[in-house]
Amino acid sequence: MATLLLPPKLDGGRDKISCGPGRRIVIIGANGAGKSRFTERFIADTEMPVFRLSALNALYHRSDSDMLPGSIDMIYRESMANSPIMKDSVDTRFERVCSLLIYDELINLLSYKARNPGGGHKELPESKLDRVIRAWQEVFPGNKVLRDRGAILFSRELSDDKYTTVRLSDGEKAVLYYFGAVQFAPKGAVVFVDSPGMFLHPSILSAIWDRVEMMRPDCSWVYTTHEMEFLTSNRDKQVIWVRYFDSAASAWDYAVLPPGAEMSEELYMTLVGARKPVLFIEGDPQRSIDAKLYPLVFTNYTVRSLGSCNKVIEATRTFNDLNYFHHLDSHGIVDRDRRDENEVGYLRDKKIFVPDVAEIENILMLEDVIRAVARRHGKKEDRVFEHVKKSILKQFHSDIRQQALLHTRHRVKRMMEYRIDGRFPDINKLEEHIRNIVYEIRPREMYERFCRDFNRYVAAGDYASVLRVYNQKSMLPGSNVAGLCGLTNKNAYIQEVINILKENGRDAERVRRAVMNCFGIDEAAAPSPDMKDIEDD
Repeated sequence: MATLLLPPKLDGGRDKISCGPGRRIVIIGANGAGKSRFTERFIADTEMPVFRLSALNALYHRSDSDMLPGSIDMIYRESMANSPIMKDSVDTRFERVCSLLIYDELINLLSYKARNPGGGHKELPESKLDRVIRAWQEVFPGNKVLRDRGAILFSRELSDDKYTTVRLSDGEKAVLYYFGAVQFAPKGAVVFVDSPGMFLHPSILSAIWDRVEMMRPDCSWVYTTHEMEFLTSNRDKQVIWVRYFDSAASAWDYAVLPPGAEMSEELYMTLVGARKPVLFIEGDPQRSIDAKLYPLVFTNYTVRSLGSCNKVIEATRTFNDLNYFHHLDSHGIVDRDRRDENEVGYLRDKKIFVPDVAEIENILMLEDVIRAVARRHGKKEDRVFEHVKKSILKQFHSDIRQQALLHTRHRVKRMMEYRIDGRFPDINKLEEHIRNIVYEIRPREMYERFCRDFNRYVAAGDYASVLRVYNQKSMLPGSNVAGLCGLTNKNAYIQEVINILKENGRDAERVRRAVMNCFGIDEAAAPSPDMKDIEDD
C-alpha cells in the first residue's frame, strides 16, 4: 500500500497516510478552516497520478482550465488536436465529458470494425458509455439512456418522450458527470472529490458514491466536505480534520482520526466547529431551558444539545475516548432526576456533571437565583425568598407520598436491572430468583424510608434537600415566584434569568456562582466569562 504525504503542520512536521485501491479518505473542517487550500497542497505534493472531480466546477462555465495531467480539460484538448469532430465551443466540463463519451464510443466502434473487416462474430467491446449507461439505469431505475446520431438522449418508462441533457436536473447532471468523468481517470489514480454532496439528495448520496467507486476499484478516493450527510453515510473511511490555516506560514492545524473510530453526526458537528472544551447537554437546541441557560453559565465551553440523557452520556464517553485525537476536554450535563448517590458518583467519574437539584427547572429556583431576580426588580430579597420557600415546602408536603412512590419505583427498577442480569443453569432457577427479588429489595420499606426522609426535610425547612429530590415542573408557576418578583408569568421569569446572565453584571456573577455551586464546581477554577463568545437567542 502506498503512502501519501500530508501538507505541513504548524509545528513544522508532516503526517503520512496510507493509500491504495478502494481507500477512502475524508477531509473535514468548518467553513474558513482552510480545507480547500489544504486539498490543493495535498494534490500538489502527491506523486501518484491525481484526478479531480467537482460537480460545481463541471456544471458551470469556468474561464480557467484544470492543468493536471490526465484531467478532463487536458484530455479534451488532446482529443481536439487529434480529431476534427471535437468542437472548441464546448464550454463546461460536464459537456466535455459527454462529448468525450461519444468520441470514445466512435473510436471503440471504428477499432472494432478495423479488427473485424469482414464483420465476423466477435462481440463488440464494452465502451465507457456502456458502463455509464449501466450505472445510470441501476441508480435511476425506469430511466433510460439512448444513443441517437452522435448524441446522448434520455427517456422514462411508459413515455415516448426523448430529451437531451439540457432537461436534466442539476442533481442528474452531477451523477452523469461523476459516472462519465471517472471513466477517464488515470489508472491507479488518487481521485480528489470536492463537495461530494453538491446537488445530490441525502437519500441517494451513499448509493451514488458506492457506485462511482465500484466503476474504478483501482483508484483511491479523497473527499473534501463539511456535509454531515456524507460523513455519516460514508463507511470505512480515514478522516483528516482541518482546524485552522496559517497563511503566513503556509501551514495547517490538522489531525488524523484513528482508523475505524465511530462517531455520530452530533460528534462530527462538534469536532468541526469546536474551539473550546465541549459540554454536551440534554434538551432541544432551540426551545429547552438547558440550551438557553447553560451556554451563558459555562461560557468557557462549546455547548451542544443532544436531546436525551443517554445521548449525552454516550457522546461524552466517545468524545473523551478520542481525546488523543482532538485534545479537547469534554463533559456532559444530565438532570439528577431520582438518581441516588451511587448513580450520581458513577456519572461524575465519567465526566458527567450532575446538579444537586432534581431537574433544570429547579436550578431556576435556587435561593441566590431568586434573590438576584427580586433585587433586580426592586423587591425585598428576604421577603420574596421566604414566600417562595414556604410555598415550595407546602407543595412538596402535599406530594410526599406520590414523590416517594416515584423514587421507590426508580430505585426498584435500577436494582431489578442489576439483580436480573445473572447466569442461571435453567428456567426454574431464574423463576425462583425473580420470586425472591421482592423480598430482597423490600420496596415497601424503601417507600416508607423515602416518606420519613421527605417529611424530615419539610419539618426542618430544608429547602435545598427538597430541590434535590422534587421532580415537579409545576413548581415554578405554583410557587408564584414570577409574581413575587414583579413579573407576569413563568416564561417572563425564565427570560429574566437569561437576561441577567447576558448583561453580565453583578447579578450575573451571583446567578452563575449559584449554578456552579449546584454542580459542585469550584468557580475559581473556571475561566471568567467572555461575553463575545455568547450568542443571543
